[in-house]
Amino acid sequence: MDLLSRTVAASLAAACIVAPAAGQERTATKGGFSLAPQSGKTILVFRPTVRVGAQSTGGMFEPNADWTDQARKNIDDALAKRQQTLGNKVIAAPVSYGEDAQLVEEYSALFAAVSQSVIQYQFFVGNRLPTKKRDNKADIFEWSLGSGVGALPGAKDADYALFIYNKDAYGSTGRKMLQFAAALGGVGVKSGEHAGYAGLVDLKTGNLLWLNADGAMGGDVREVDGADKRVGQLLEEFPGSVQPKLATAQQ
Repeated sequence: MDLLSRTVAASLAAACIVAPAAGQERTATKGGFSLAPQSGKTILVFRPTVRVGAQSTGGMFEPNADWTDQARKNIDDALAKRQQTLGNKVIAAPVSYGEDAQLVEEYSALFAAVSQSVIQYQFFVGNRLPTKKRDNKADIFEWSLGSGVGALPGAKDADYALFIYNKDAYGSTGRKMLQFAAALGGVGVKSGEHAGYAGLVDLKTGNLLWLNADGAMGGDVREVDGADKRVGQLLEEFPGSVQPKLATAQQ
C-alpha cells in the first residue's frame, strides 16, 4: 500500500467516527421580537468574518489567503448592494484599531461560536440538548452574546447589530478521492464545507434576535455572482426586509 492509499485509508477510518455536520438551512426569531420596515431603528453592520481555503484529505481546514481576500471583497460588495433591502436604516461599523479592533474580533468569533451551538444543540434532531428540546416544543429561542456588545464601536448610535460569518473549504484532490473510496464502501464522506450564519443582535441586551444558519450554502464566493448568491441566502427572511425597487421601465 503506497503512502496516498494509506492516507486515504486512515482518513476514511477517521471520517467514519465523526458525526456529520448539519446541512440544511434554519431560521429562528426570538419570541416577541418583530421589526417592521421603516421602523426608525438603526442596524449597525459589522464587516463579515470570511474564511476560505481547502479541505485536506483528513478534513482539516487549510486557509488560502488569495481566495479569502477575493471572497471578502466580493461579499463586501454584495452586502453593500443589498443593504437597501434591509428595510431600516443601516450604518456600517466604524473602522476600529487597537483594543476596539480586538473587541470586534472577539465578538465576531463569539457570534460564530454561538451560531454553531444553536445549530448543534437546538436546530437539528439527534444533537439537541434536553433543555433545547423543551425550548423547541415551547417555541423558545433564547441565546445571547452578553450585554458587553454595547461597548462595541458604533453601538451607541444603533439599536441592533448585524453579524455575518462565512466559511468555505473546497475539497482537495485527496479529499475527493477519499469521498469516492468511501462511497464504494457504502460510507458517506463530505467533500467541502460551505457554512454561513447571519444574526441580528440587540445592542442593549446582547440577545440574539434572529439567526439564519446554513451548513451547506450555495454559490462560489470567489466569484462575484457566487458571492451575490451567498449574501442573498444569508439575508433571506431578514426581519423588516423589503424587495429591492425595480428600475422604472422606459416608455
